[in-house]
Amino acid sequence: MPAKKAADSGNTADSGKEAESGKAAAESAATGRGASKAPADKDAVSKGAASRNVSKGAVVRKPESHTALVRRARRVNRELAEIYPYAHPELDFENPFQLVVATVLSAQTTDLRVNQTTPALFAKYPTPEDLAAADPAEVEEILRPTGFFRAKTKSVMGLSKALVEEFGGEVPGRLEDLVKLPGVGRKTAFVVLGNAFGRPGITVDTHFQRLVRRWKWTEATEPDKIEAAVGALFPKSDWTMLSHHVIFHGRRICHARKPACGACPIAPLCPAYGEGETDPEKAKKLLKYEKGGFPGQRLNPPQSYLDAGGRPAPPLGAG
Repeated sequence: MPAKKAADSGNTADSGKEAESGKAAAESAATGRGASKAPADKDAVSKGAASRNVSKGAVVRKPESHTALVRRARRVNRELAEIYPYAHPELDFENPFQLVVATVLSAQTTDLRVNQTTPALFAKYPTPEDLAAADPAEVEEILRPTGFFRAKTKSVMGLSKALVEEFGGEVPGRLEDLVKLPGVGRKTAFVVLGNAFGRPGITVDTHFQRLVRRWKWTEATEPDKIEAAVGALFPKSDWTMLSHHVIFHGRRICHARKPACGACPIAPLCPAYGEGETDPEKAKKLLKYEKGGFPGQRLNPPQSYLDAGGRPAPPLGAG
């Protein structure tokens, strides 16, 4: 999955005027169910983030109890599930081997670029045996558009060889086995476990890290600590779809540099509301992918995504 970071400061949420703009924002928010919820709902904000007491011009937040945090976090996930009922892994794949290779290739590039590149790769090397025995120079040429193509060639050929020699050419369905493969860490392993094997896992990519910290679900910065802290807030059965919901929201609305606060349906639950653009009309222009009326990242997305108005991405080289 791709990697992107850090939020620019925008307007600050400290006035009644901003609250009104937030309310208008939610009412005119991008397509998606749940967009009618108003960020200006002061009760919701106080229940979500923390009550605010203004003294000598400073905003003081009361600590949020663990119980309140759990309730707010789970409500955020429920809201996101309504906004993105079609959330899915944004890498094209037909089997566990394709998914693990595509996820390794997604480092330092977009899922779109990977999806535009892997059709040629899998057409020529459809199995681990084929890729393990490939000419590295030919694989490098195919993977060149994804960046860092020499290192990625080494990783995908290495993991293919390991699959052949250690796992009979099959992708293992256990975390402890997956992380032994070249180029596969916990993030990649959980992507594969959750989406190819139906085994719950939290995918802590840069979007996930950014949003859970903005939402004050954790102050941790290391992926394994974020994984543990957020996992403790939810039933294990929620983990995989939670990851999709959060990552979808990070890519479409809660961007790194300029979040579209004024078009965010979960603004009432967000302690960071106001870090980005709060004007509803300006915020709508920041929306990406189907929320902004643009193509998604998959060439072959799920039918549910297409039914919701999403458009498939163009193939590599398309005008």
